[in-house]
Amino acid sequence: MENVWVQLAVHVIVGTVAGAASDTDPSLANNSASQSTTVIARAAGTLPGVWLVLAFTPARIGIAVAVMVLVAVLLSWRTVDVPVNRGTMVGAGFAAGIAGTSTSIAGPPIALLFQHRRPAEVRSTLAVFFFCGVLLSLTGLALAGALPLASLAVAGVASPFLLLGLRLGIRLRGSLPRERFRQAVLVVCTASAVVLLLKSLG
Repeated sequence: MENVWVQLAVHVIVGTVAGAASDTDPSLANNSASQSTTVIARAAGTLPGVWLVLAFTPARIGIAVAVMVLVAVLLSWRTVDVPVNRGTMVGAGFAAGIAGTSTSIAGPPIALLFQHRRPAEVRSTLAVFFFCGVLLSLTGLALAGALPLASLAVAGVASPFLLLGLRLGIRLRGSLPRERFRQAVLVVCTASAVVLLLKSLG
């Protein structure tokens, strides 16, 4: 059941897309270019991700991805401020495609890249990115025969709790100042990497 979290993400992302659609910030009208660029790059990263699943053990892949995420978080927290442009969006989207397909954790590369943007822009970008990305990863893994049906049962059991958390998040999303939101992004990325690392080492 290495890919359980991919199936669980489907429930969260569908709800997140609906929640992001309620953002009324008119400046988000120009955000579609960012979404398209990252989604296309993520699609390109899906095939290498499938290859990693078939060529390496989940533990080795998980350790490598977790360490890279932790290093990226440390650098961005202290020193590095990566500009958001077409080149960095392609790089982050491609890395997320590989990581998301091979470990089910695609969020950190994109979240770290957009951490200095307005919360509404981050939400809408991640919602579309995750929704399209999860479908790409599921399709690629299914075609490669690396998608156990048992994972869907686990997703069904856990989905009510995920939807409850999603509802709470939508209610609270306007209460975080911009800098606190950035810190929350870094904390979530760190937690994702630590969980992945512990799972891979266990």
